[in-house]
Amino acid sequence: MARLCVDLAENRKAENPLVLDVSKLTSVASFFVVLTGTSAPHLRAIRDEIVDRLGEDHGLQPHAVDGELRSSWVVLDYADVIVHIMLKETRERFDLESLWGDAPRVRKTKKPPLASVPKPRKKKEPSV
Repeated sequence: MARLCVDLAENRKAENPLVLDVSKLTSVASFFVVLTGTSAPHLRAIRDEIVDRLGEDHGLQPHAVDGELRSSWVVLDYADVIVHIMLKETRERFDLESLWGDAPRVRKTKKPPLASVPKPRKKKEPSV
């Protein structure tokens, strides 16, 4: 799924895509996807491509979307995959690559078959 997010972001010309395998370092997620956009409209285009295509093509919706486009950093939380879309200056300032320096970088390979994209997890409904 992380690779799919990168592919979708690259459809909108996201720069310097990076996938970090944080599965052994945190229980928050298995992968962080870090992407750079060049302007607020570019961040919006990348965000929309990922959210729309994962929703339409795979039935996946983010559990949360955090950050405003004006803040220069948008986060899409897909549980096991967290996507960070940032302006270049913000990415350099917060330097997630160094902060999570112990996380292995996932190399880009051929696109996974669509059957390998996980189905969305169902949220537990509170019992009455």
